[in-house]
Amino acid sequence: MNFTHDTPAQRVLFGHGRAGAHLADEVTRLGATRVMVIATHPHPEVTGTIPVALHHSDVAPHVPVDVAERARTVARDNDIDLLVCIGGGSTTGLAKAVALTSGLPIVAVPTTYAGSEATDVWGLTESGRKTTGVDRRVLPTSIVYDSALTIGLPVQLSVASGLNALAHCVDSMWGPRADPINASTAAAGIRALSAGLPAVVVDAADRAGRDEMLLGAYLSAAAFASAGSGLHHKICHVLGGAYDLPHAQTHAVILPHVLAFNAPAAPDAARMIATALGSESADDGLARLRERVDAPTALLPYGFELSMVPDAVERILPVVPESNPRPVTESDLTTILTAACTGDAPIAHPVEGRR
Repeated sequence: MNFTHDTPAQRVLFGHGRAGAHLADEVTRLGATRVMVIATHPHPEVTGTIPVALHHSDVAPHVPVDVAERARTVARDNDIDLLVCIGGGSTTGLAKAVALTSGLPIVAVPTTYAGSEATDVWGLTESGRKTTGVDRRVLPTSIVYDSALTIGLPVQLSVASGLNALAHCVDSMWGPRADPINASTAAAGIRALSAGLPAVVVDAADRAGRDEMLLGAYLSAAAFASAGSGLHHKICHVLGGAYDLPHAQTHAVILPHVLAFNAPAAPDAARMIATALGSESADDGLARLRERVDAPTALLPYGFELSMVPDAVERILPVVPESNPRPVTESDLTTILTAACTGDAPIAHPVEGRR
């Protein structure tokens, strides 16, 4: 083995029904006196005992630049000394956009399984193009996980968001900085998510299932933050920014197609994914899990049409990671996006010389 693994420092507080107490403890520990709460709706049960100077609800998917600029302005004008984001990837993303230019610390309180709270990756969208980057200033200082806050998340959105987390795990197996620690963390995340997802589908209020999904979301994001964005995430970032597709559902749809493309060229990673899913093959294990939870299968219902495929391919090709297990051609991307658009089954992509 020969690798370098970097683990960013971050405090994680986990407990059902403990979000308010944990957040209050973190605000006190950080010495904050003027808190900006970024959330699309109030959470008095979480923020009731902290010194909130400003509630900010101007949030949008994929963090448009103008939305980020407004948030940065109000944070500066109100002398904010701590950002608290409560919600999914959009609220966390906006807090990161503010932290990127201000250096303000973030305490994240996730209510979905997006995983952005555990990464130092930021993203901004302008003129239909999503730009991402890595900066330690945007990594939340603390994360407060509370499964009680996720019970109200609709089952279909829970499934899409959970599969988004699973995509973090899969991409971590062959991201630009993939290493054995990332792979082990990602495999643990897959096991937690594959246990939690079916439980939540059977009973949306299943506390144990929701706990497993939050644990899986954290593990997936920790692995992804270290390994970096692979082919799957590059595709989804382009699709989300250019065509305003919903983040979680896009990831849920694209995942099996990228797995079918990369797995034959990365047999060790494929075996780890298969074992974590309790299956003989990664593709079959994911397919069975998706069937159990009635996962979304096509991008067409979300506004991505076949006529958009050539433009999307042109946008994606320049950002394909050099570390991908196999070369990616215009034809490969066309095949992947066409099947994902219409909901066709993932197409096998055998590697020459392998069966």
